[in-house]
Amino acid sequence: MTPEIFALCVSAALLELDTTYAFQLTLSRGIIAGPLLSLWTGDLMAGIQVGVFTELLFSDVNPLGGILPPSAVVCSAVTLALHAMGIELYFAFFFGVVGAILFALAEKFMRKNRFKWLIFWERRVMQQPGQINHAILSALANAFLSTFLLIFLFTWLCGKGLVWLVPHIPVQAHFACRFAYMAVPWIGLATLVPAFRLKTR
Repeated sequence: MTPEIFALCVSAALLELDTTYAFQLTLSRGIIAGPLLSLWTGDLMAGIQVGVFTELLFSDVNPLGGILPPSAVVCSAVTLALHAMGIELYFAFFFGVVGAILFALAEKFMRKNRFKWLIFWERRVMQQPGQINHAILSALANAFLSTFLLIFLFTWLCGKGLVWLVPHIPVQAHFACRFAYMAVPWIGLATLVPAFRLKTR
């Protein structure tokens, strides 16, 4: 794994903090995260394409009622990292989607287990108000580190597996994956049209 891909994983973990933990400047949206992360790989057009496709694909998932949507940052990061390793974009994207879904499940599990840790810090801050900055920084560092490890390990495992697997994939599978990849924006638009119709009524 090259230093650029390592830096991409670090940047993705930082951008993921923007979703709920810090800032919330919408930097974690796929349309923004994709081009930003692609600066590490040097393929801006791939970053824009992945960002737009990710945005459209996940546009119908609303984070309401305890629903944790797939991470657009993780999807973009895994896709661009695998593409930088030499994997075709239409293969890499689907592994990015799988990574985003798995990350959402892992994040949900971590949030449940983080509850006891938050109670501990709440009691400590109540006793020592000066500890609040330390508590916030500790929470951010913990979220960053766990996100980085998940992105890095998933990307590394997929990269190792795909480098070995891709040469053995038949041409028909390449064609099918390329066709499915190009259908992604249309699937996203198909989910948006009914939503806009409902809002205009």
